[in-house]
Amino acid sequence: MTTMESLIGLVNRIQRACTVLGDYGGDDNAFSSLWEALPSVAVVGGQSSGKSSVLESIVGRDFLPRGSGIVTRRPLVLQLHKTDEGSPEYAEFLHLPKRRFTDFSLVRKEIQDETDRLTGKTKQISPVPIHLSIYSPNVVNLTLIDLPGLTKVAVEGQPESIVQEIETMVRSYVEKPNCIILAISPANQDIATSDAIKLGREVDPTGERTFGVLTKLDLMDKGTNALDVLEGRAYRLQHPWVGIVNRSQADINKNVDMIMARCKEREYFATSPDYGHLASKMGSEYLAKLLSQYLESVIRARIPSITSLINKSIEELEKEMDHLGRPIALDAGAQLYTILELCRAFDRIFKEHLDGGRPGGDRIYGVFDNQLPTALRKLPFDRHLSPQNVKRVVSEADGYQPHLIAPEQGYRRLIDGALNYFRGPAEASVDAVHFVLKELVRKSIGETQELKRFPTLQAAIAAAANESLERFREESRKTVIRLVDMESSYLTVDFFRRLPQEGEKGGNAAAATTTDRFAESHFRRIGSNVSSYVNMVSETLRNTIPKAVVYCQVREARQSLLNYFYTQIGKKEAKQLSELLDEDPALMERRQQCAKRLELYKAARDEIDSVSWAR
Repeated sequence: MTTMESLIGLVNRIQRACTVLGDYGGDDNAFSSLWEALPSVAVVGGQSSGKSSVLESIVGRDFLPRGSGIVTRRPLVLQLHKTDEGSPEYAEFLHLPKRRFTDFSLVRKEIQDETDRLTGKTKQISPVPIHLSIYSPNVVNLTLIDLPGLTKVAVEGQPESIVQEIETMVRSYVEKPNCIILAISPANQDIATSDAIKLGREVDPTGERTFGVLTKLDLMDKGTNALDVLEGRAYRLQHPWVGIVNRSQADINKNVDMIMARCKEREYFATSPDYGHLASKMGSEYLAKLLSQYLESVIRARIPSITSLINKSIEELEKEMDHLGRPIALDAGAQLYTILELCRAFDRIFKEHLDGGRPGGDRIYGVFDNQLPTALRKLPFDRHLSPQNVKRVVSEADGYQPHLIAPEQGYRRLIDGALNYFRGPAEASVDAVHFVLKELVRKSIGETQELKRFPTLQAAIAAAANESLERFREESRKTVIRLVDMESSYLTVDFFRRLPQEGEKGGNAAAATTTDRFAESHFRRIGSNVSSYVNMVSETLRNTIPKAVVYCQVREARQSLLNYFYTQIGKKEAKQLSELLDEDPALMERRQQCAKRLELYKAARDEIDSVSWAR
């Protein structure tokens, strides 16, 4: 069984680690807050409610700043550690880890100085806590968080918004389900007007985690008492109310010892005709023991859920650290290796797009299966091979001497003119595939998570990839135009030899030729023959253009997209490599935050493990 000391000490150590690493609750939702998961006791009360006196009575020392107006302007995490009888008393601040304070008036001064360090002397407030540990045989193991006193009026030098700011800060602590509320109210005021009870009722309507403390019982009007409150009739809580009698201002002025003040408090309750029957459950010593025992039981109950939160957070943070990447080494060799690895990661994703592992590559097939055939069908062959145009082209080709049998020169001119139309669809296919490849490069860079850290390298890889794609496009354009030109440079003779000759229709061939040479049917037949040949070429190009495009662009992009970039990277100096690995400042900050938070959670896990095995 773990001891009360080890459990409360555990939370103390984790809270200190939280503060060192910047986790003290608040509204930062970037990470889950370990601070907010830890059980704590928040001391809440209005100004002049006796809050500071209660804390000093529990500690048995004068150590808190005093004065008019708002004195507590930063949360004070007060961690009490019980030491062996006869041990010296001393205090330590988290921000001064190597200094022990045995003079508690200096503790008071340091709290004031440390508050001013953050807030200045302008009486502003800050949510950043001060951690103070007190080691004494006269305390119980307990952690209390002293919060600024609730107020209704801003004092001179403070903005009007200070009233709301203080309430917002206090509320941010007490509304957390793991926070135990120590609500301080003066007995000489109506409990219905208590700021602490009002706030406690709002955030803890059942009174499940609220402890009521009634101060200044000795200052009530004669003939009156606070039994209705202390016995739970005026305002019922799940936990018993505790009455406190603090030192009077006269005692403070006379520097009455706190230990003596405790004795006077015990004597007051023991001899009081009103509260004598409650004496065993009254006083600051009883309050401290009550809170210590309850805090220990809450911590014990919450340890499993805290452990679960820590383990889950460690897993999430380690995943994010892997996602963000580890810090980059400074030597040129390691930097070059990192750049090459990042390039390969991009290249893998780009190939997955092409090969079908990721979407996008199918759009290239769409160019060949839809765009190219549609463009070929829309070519203006009907106009080019109309009888009027055929007649014009044939006549121009014949010159002054008309053809004798078949207008061979006219055929060649008509075919050359028709085949020129194929250049447009061929080049359009090249450009369409180039556009798809550029888009896949853009998507692949965006999907390469490792590259997100390095915007400069991202831009360099994108520029290098697009430069390569431009080279591939130019080579592809030359190749497809060459395919079209090859069809023009040598016509398939067998195709024309298989065509029926005009003189084979029977009868007087010479007469038929003379009759038909200038008839529309003659030119229509020529146009039909040329159209058949062009259709044959179209089918050929429909198959060969995709092959050329894939070979020159897709295949090259898949095999050597960054080859030129690799050769250039190998020539760069260390400074140039560092510039490429210049990270996005937002990601650097995020990694630092993750690393700090991961360190915190691992330290907390180790602390819990060390306590869990204590028997």
